[in-house]
Amino acid sequence: MASFFRFRPALSRAVVICGVCATVSVGTAAGPAGADPPVPDPPAPPSVSALSWEVMDAGTGDVLAAKAPHRRLPPASTLKTLFALTVLPKLRQDEVHRATYGDLSDVSEGSSLVGVDEGNRYTVADLWRGVFLSSGNDAVHTLAHMNGGVSRTVAQMQATARRIGARDTQVRSPDGYDTHGQFSSAHDLALIARAGLKNHDFRRYMATKSARFPASGGPRAFGIENTNRLLVGSHGVAPYPGLIGVKNGYTSKAGCTLVSAASHNGRTVLVTVMNPQDEDFNAVYEESRALLDWGAEAAPLHARQTAVSWRPSAPRQMAAAARVPAPATGAEAADTSGGLGRHLGAAVGLFGLACVPVLVGRRLRRRRRGAGAGGR
Repeated sequence: MASFFRFRPALSRAVVICGVCATVSVGTAAGPAGADPPVPDPPAPPSVSALSWEVMDAGTGDVLAAKAPHRRLPPASTLKTLFALTVLPKLRQDEVHRATYGDLSDVSEGSSLVGVDEGNRYTVADLWRGVFLSSGNDAVHTLAHMNGGVSRTVAQMQATARRIGARDTQVRSPDGYDTHGQFSSAHDLALIARAGLKNHDFRRYMATKSARFPASGGPRAFGIENTNRLLVGSHGVAPYPGLIGVKNGYTSKAGCTLVSAASHNGRTVLVTVMNPQDEDFNAVYEESRALLDWGAEAAPLHARQTAVSWRPSAPRQMAAAARVPAPATGAEAADTSGGLGRHLGAAVGLFGLACVPVLVGRRLRRRRRGAGAGGR
């Protein structure tokens, strides 16, 4: 209500009541006592070197700020979020699988690997930890073959992207490795991560910092750690407070990419950063940090501004009442409109006075006609 009084000029509205026109002026000189204070605008977002980035409120899906958010770029391993969103619901987490040569035969040379060995037994949960922590393309391909094959999985991933509105994304491989014709965008990756946050297993894996691979142990088991430096704090990058995931990536064609989610005071902010031009290899993490800091400040301000803009304002309510007048009954008969009721009452009274001579004249004319007819 306060924002309406502050920014909108005085209104004048013509109201037609029973054929009599009365002008009602709606003043805006002052708001009601106890009106909400103005909501400040968020500060300008930080300057970063990434070719494309976006900051999204994960709760509402509102984009808080962005640069070239629909620019189609190679996604690297951040595309594994789409793979997980698609395949996670299809396989039981406790299912045990013995890795085969066929599972690993189509993994691209130069891929990041978690260390899936042919002949070893792994649970589906082991393989998902290999995907999220070590960005293992061998784990991705093993899961894809369990899902019916790479081609089928790619088609399902494309369908998932279309279903959630990620229309900048073209899938050619399940693992995100550089492939001709494969691309995504900062906005699409944020949409995919937002959808993934609604899946309990997705959230659990993306937030896992370290694990044994396989978890059952044995002489061939070893430890793995999440390669997301902003999550674990490594290689000169401090961990980000409140970070809950999501996924990092790198290829020579894509450069560094990172999708991050952090929660503060019950609100989660998503940040996607694609291919920083700063030559520091940690730039993707530090630029994401700066955008997460900004988003944590901007998101609640944006929510408050949205709430105020949608709140019904007194002048709008009064104008609506004037357009569709109705008899007041009970408490509604009290005049709380700042003079509107008095104006309307006066108009009705004037109309009544104006109608009296007309009605009297009509009655006299009828009597004269009746008298004349009786004399013939």
